[in-house]
Amino acid sequence: MAWAWPHGLPPWRSVAILSGWAGTGLLLASLILMVRTPGVTARLGGIATLYRWHHLSGSLAYLLLLIHPLALAINGLDESPLVAWQTLSPADQTWPEWLGWLALLLLMAGLAGSFGPRLAYRPWRALHWALAGGVVLGLAHLYALLGNAVPVLLVIAACTVSLVWRLLISDLGLQAAPYQVESIAHCADRSIELTLVPCARALSAKPGQFVLAAFSDGPHFHACGEFHPFTLSAIEERGRLRIAIKALGRCTRRLQELEAGVLVRLQGPFGEAAAPTIQPRLWIAGGIGITPFMAILRNETGGPPTSLIHLFRSPGEAPFLEELKARSGQDGFDYRPVATGDCVPDLAALLDTITDLPARAAHLCGPPALVDSAHTALLARGVPPGAIHSDRFDFR
Repeated sequence: MAWAWPHGLPPWRSVAILSGWAGTGLLLASLILMVRTPGVTARLGGIATLYRWHHLSGSLAYLLLLIHPLALAINGLDESPLVAWQTLSPADQTWPEWLGWLALLLLMAGLAGSFGPRLAYRPWRALHWALAGGVVLGLAHLYALLGNAVPVLLVIAACTVSLVWRLLISDLGLQAAPYQVESIAHCADRSIELTLVPCARALSAKPGQFVLAAFSDGPHFHACGEFHPFTLSAIEERGRLRIAIKALGRCTRRLQELEAGVLVRLQGPFGEAAAPTIQPRLWIAGGIGITPFMAILRNETGGPPTSLIHLFRSPGEAPFLEELKARSGQDGFDYRPVATGDCVPDLAALLDTITDLPARAAHLCGPPALVDSAHTALLARGVPPGAIHSDRFDFR
C-alpha cells in the first residue's frame, strides 16, 4: 500500500487503489495461515487459532477486493452514469479486467462454502479449491495491469509458495510420517480403535492432540486417499499410537472395513496438549469426543480428582464404556455415563451434581452444539472463562 499510495488522484480512485492492495495483502496473509505444519501452528497459538485468523483475513480480503471495482465505478459517476456502468460491466472491458471479475466470482463461491449451510466434505473441498482458483486469477489480473513491478512480483511469489506448500506438504502429505495398522478393535457400534506402529520416525505426540491420517489401500480395502483429523486415544511405547474412528461420513464409514497391515501416513501432531494440573477437573464428552480423555487417562498415574460426564445415544454407541466403568472410583476418577437417546441432555441438572464446580478446570469435547451449551452452562455456574477449554469436532 505504501508503494502504491496515490498522489493527486480523485478520492474514490484512491480508495479503489488502496482497497485493492489491502485486500491483496490480507489474501496473502490468509494463504500463509492455511499452511499447517506442527511447528508453525504451535508458535502461532495452535491450529484452531490459526484457522480462525485464516477465515477472518480471507473474509476481510474479499470485502476489500469487492470495494475495489465499486470505488472505481463511483469515481466514474463524476463523468456520467454510463461511464460508471462501463467500469463495472465486463462486456465493456478487456481481458485483464475479466480476470479480476472471474477471481471475485471464484472467491465468492469459495466463501459461500465456508459461511453457507454446512456442506458434505467433498463439495466443501471443491469450493475451497475455487478459492485457490480465485487467488491465481487475481494474481494474473494484478500482473496484467502492473507488470514486473517489484511489489507485484513479491506478492505473486509469496502466494505461489504458500499454495504449492499447502498442496505438496499438507494435501499430498510429502512430509507425512509412515505408519502401519497393527491391530483393530471395535470399541463401540460403528466405532473402531486402531493401533498404529511407526515404519520410520515416530511422531512426538502428547495426550489431547490429534493427527491427520490418510490410509492406503489394502488387499480387500479401498481407501479414500484423503487426510482426515483423528484424536489420539492412546500414546504407547516405541512410538505406537492409537486413534478411534466413528462412522460419521463417507470416508469414516469406509474405514470401518479397514484391515491390519494397511499403511497410513500421519501429519502432526496438532492441537493443544493436556497440561499437567493439580486442580480438580471436570470433563464433558459427547460420543467419540471421549478420545482425548482416554489418552490422558491411559498416560497418567495419580492425576487430580476428575469427574467425567460422558454423553451418548445408547450404551452400544458409547466408545470405551466398559474400560471407563472399570476405571471409575480409582485415583479419584468419577465416571458418569449418560445415555440420552434422541433427547437433548439436561446439562444444567448434570452440572448441579458436581461438587466445587467453580474451582474445577473444565474441558469439553464433542459436537459444536454440545460444547457451546456446556460452555454457557459452566459460565452461568461461576466457572471462570479461563478455566474452560474446549475441542469442537468440526475441524476440516
